[in-house]
Amino acid sequence: MRIALMVIRLILLVPYYFARIWWYSLPKNQDYREAYRFIRKVVIRANKAGRVRIEAKGLENLPAEDGFVMYPNHQGMFDVLAVIECCEKPFAFVSKKEALNLPLVKQVIKALGSIGIDREDIRQSMGVIAQMTDEVRQGRNFLIFAEGTRNRDGNCVHEFKGGSFKAAQRAKSPIVPVALVDAYKPFDESSIRPLTVKVIVLPALTYEQYKDMKTVEIAQFVREAIEEAIRNEVRS
Repeated sequence: MRIALMVIRLILLVPYYFARIWWYSLPKNQDYREAYRFIRKVVIRANKAGRVRIEAKGLENLPAEDGFVMYPNHQGMFDVLAVIECCEKPFAFVSKKEALNLPLVKQVIKALGSIGIDREDIRQSMGVIAQMTDEVRQGRNFLIFAEGTRNRDGNCVHEFKGGSFKAAQRAKSPIVPVALVDAYKPFDESSIRPLTVKVIVLPALTYEQYKDMKTVEIAQFVREAIEEAIRNEVRS
């Protein structure tokens, strides 16, 4: 219902938005920073049209230099939209391969230089990690959901997979935990009532802080930090 509301309220602009994003998705036109700026403007308008307010905290914790990886909990399809609205720094994201078959989502993925992953194909997954590692080393920022798939349990956080941290570890990049609160509500609830989704950026882990940890230990540390942030936010 909320997606329909977004489309209806922006119906006159939808053809332009789609055409522009499609243009950015073409290899000859790819400019990730410019594409991100435009897509972020679209996202902000779409969220407003859908009566969703994003409340961001801790943006000062984003590293000053590019080449970092954000690790949010995964509540639903709205997660990336929430982070894009509050994050001025361009980033790409790792999504499941099925998203490459969705109209507009497919173009956004290509325009931002994001990567589709097949978690059932070990060789392809290793290739994604290698590609992501190289791009982070070159100064690109990424977002990846360490839970692997949305948990469908509201503000609960499921197990974080250690393998999701291999690219950041190999690139020796900062790891940025991000806590999402109520991000499941916009698209999972059959309602168009006004909502507030909270995005809490936690202090980044530098390579020096995690270099002696195994990926499963990093995953557990990040998950616990996010769980604590969500508990504190829900209680307040």
